[in-house]
Amino acid sequence: MVGAPYRQPGEFTVSLPPLVEPAAQLSIDEIQRYSRHLIIPDVGMAGQKRLKNAKVLVVGAGGLGSPALLYLAAAGVGTLGIVDFDTVDESNLQRQIIHGVSDVGRPKAESAASSIREINPLVNVVVHNTALDVDNVKEIFSQYDLIVDGTDNFATRYMVNDAAVLLGKPYVWGSIYRFDGQASVFWEEHGPCYRCLYPEPPPPGMVPSCAEGGVLGVLCASIGSIQVNEAIKLITGIGEPLVGKLIVYDALEMEYRKIKVRKDPNCALCGENPTVTDLLEDYEDFCGAVSTEAQEATLDATITARELKEWQDAGKDVFLVDVREPAEYEIVSIPGATLIPKGEILSGEALSRFPQDRQIVLHCKSGVRSAEALAVIKSAGFKDAVHVQGGIVSWVNTVDPSLPSY
Repeated sequence: MVGAPYRQPGEFTVSLPPLVEPAAQLSIDEIQRYSRHLIIPDVGMAGQKRLKNAKVLVVGAGGLGSPALLYLAAAGVGTLGIVDFDTVDESNLQRQIIHGVSDVGRPKAESAASSIREINPLVNVVVHNTALDVDNVKEIFSQYDLIVDGTDNFATRYMVNDAAVLLGKPYVWGSIYRFDGQASVFWEEHGPCYRCLYPEPPPPGMVPSCAEGGVLGVLCASIGSIQVNEAIKLITGIGEPLVGKLIVYDALEMEYRKIKVRKDPNCALCGENPTVTDLLEDYEDFCGAVSTEAQEATLDATITARELKEWQDAGKDVFLVDVREPAEYEIVSIPGATLIPKGEILSGEALSRFPQDRQIVLHCKSGVRSAEALAVIKSAGFKDAVHVQGGIVSWVNTVDPSLPSY
């Protein structure tokens, strides 16, 4: 390639020793397949043999897991584990490129395994078609040299971090939302852990999931490829991994920033006097899917989508409020619903729009945001207000399947 930079042998920084020992040899097929790696002095035969001998587990075969698995397989990682309990949905195909139309309804781990075998039949694929939890995470992690975290919720992220630290395993972390991405390497032996960066999870409802807020599909490839790059560096012992550093990527501005992350001496897990010495019993409870106020507000104030339909059919005077965002409302809405985004309710800006003489019913996509809004509504004096369990997803599934889901 004309004008491409050429790096002399030895002109690279090795900040950490290689994670695994090299395999005994490469076959003729492997030499031919990985030749473009082999002629890179930094990688060479020794580096490729280390990749062959490596065992890498990818947590989640979704947005981040898809490109990560594809490139790890193509790079020649000898053993690739996939842990995912979900099935392929049509809405996944916008970004989860390891799956195709024919895979809809199929377990993601199995679908991903088929794609990997098509890309590189030399890779040993281990499928963990199960939900990762406190009862199995240590046993699964112990089988691998390196963990690549492609999860999309805080409860699993903290569990992955804690298990990795307790087992002494390095792991590569990534996060995506709309146009923003982050990536880092956490390895307690050589630097900070995830809890050093984020000691506490954000307040419930503060950070929307990708299912609520969306994500630019190609952002998954941008961050997923960074994760694979870091995994290769750790395995082969080349370059300077993102240990103690956080990459922040803004796709709209096309801007990368690198932020130093220091090991926290007061970290609850890896600090000088740790208070977390084993896995927590309940990470969902630790992260709080919904606030205590929301949980209390929904007691005896929750109806099903079918009950809402019965109220409407019976002519009950219902003031149905959709607390989602305008872009979501444009995709699909329940007939008769008035759009009042959750933020306007939480700020108090929209409270004057709620009538005192009608039955108030709130809904969102799945029931989390409407529960948070319900707590505010009730504290404002609307004691009889209720919300719809399962939100518009439940409405589509149980009342009107002709409507689109997202």
